[in-house]
Amino acid sequence: MERSLIELSHISKSFDGTMVLDDLELSVRENSFVTLLGPSGCGKTTTLRIIGGFEKPDAGRVVFDGMDITGLPPNKRQVNTVFQKYALFSHMNVEENIAFGLKIKNKPKAYIADKIKYSLKLVNLDGFEKRGVASLSGGQQQRVAIARAIVNEPRVLLLDEPLGALDLKLRQDMQYELIRLKNELGITFIYVTHDQEEALTMSDTIVVMNQGYIQQMGSPEQIYNEPENAFVADFIGESNILDACMVRDELVKIFGVNFPCVDVGFAPNCPVDAVIRPEDIVLVEPENGQITGTCTHLIFKGVHYEMEVTGENGFEWLVHSTTFCPVGEKVGIRVDPFNIQIMNKPASVDEEAVGVEE
Repeated sequence: MERSLIELSHISKSFDGTMVLDDLELSVRENSFVTLLGPSGCGKTTTLRIIGGFEKPDAGRVVFDGMDITGLPPNKRQVNTVFQKYALFSHMNVEENIAFGLKIKNKPKAYIADKIKYSLKLVNLDGFEKRGVASLSGGQQQRVAIARAIVNEPRVLLLDEPLGALDLKLRQDMQYELIRLKNELGITFIYVTHDQEEALTMSDTIVVMNQGYIQQMGSPEQIYNEPENAFVADFIGESNILDACMVRDELVKIFGVNFPCVDVGFAPNCPVDAVIRPEDIVLVEPENGQITGTCTHLIFKGVHYEMEVTGENGFEWLVHSTTFCPVGEKVGIRVDPFNIQIMNKPASVDEEAVGVEE
């Protein structure tokens, strides 16, 4: 089993009296691809900057490979950072940008030349050594920034929303490039984004953050299929989040109708949140539905139709289906027991932010 390379222990950080990180605990395995995911202001970039040494925590420790590096400056850490703005030197050409860090370390010229050639080949920019960075596209500039980081042979590469400035097609291409690089280099990637699709596509571990707390940490499949609270369910993909009541083990009441489920361990008649993904709803004839409603909105998305089905109680169900249902048609809704996720309701505002379940 891969061991832990980075440990953040009881990290707290505030700016101008506003708490950004509150007693954060995070463990990063060596050779993993970890994505810090969350909305703006959730603390993900601050976490990355603390790992990189660009911010010092108000409390807590940063441990790297068993050594406390909390007070070490960035240049003394075995990490390199790729920023959203790339931070390339516009007055230097490609090879000069890549060589900058190596020259500061007084590496031999032959060593630097070999490293430049190797890194450009890795990022598919062979022959670009003499090009001015201003003449490059956004995607090419990003590749140069990555090449400049990896020539220093870091054990960890920190990436702060590096694809944010790229158009959709190029961003998707670069996602696969980063996965390839990660596998070829065999180093640890810690990636910051607010884009759910990026996180699900690239990571082997996702850390969902909100209001300075870690809401949930797990594999993409765990985060998507087994969200631990309503925030995670709503932030990762699209969801129908429903007020419900746990009748007993494996039976939940939603809008007065009993739905079989697979969850156990809740108190009888306990108020809960039920999460049902749009793609897990099956539309049937009204008489065969567990709940009935009327299709009130329809959009064709290419691989499926996105529909809103308004139930008899007024709730608008979001439905993704390959079955066409015209607006105004009455339909039945059925859900497989395995596709209903039951979660405790938060007992307080603080618990809602932290995502703690009793």
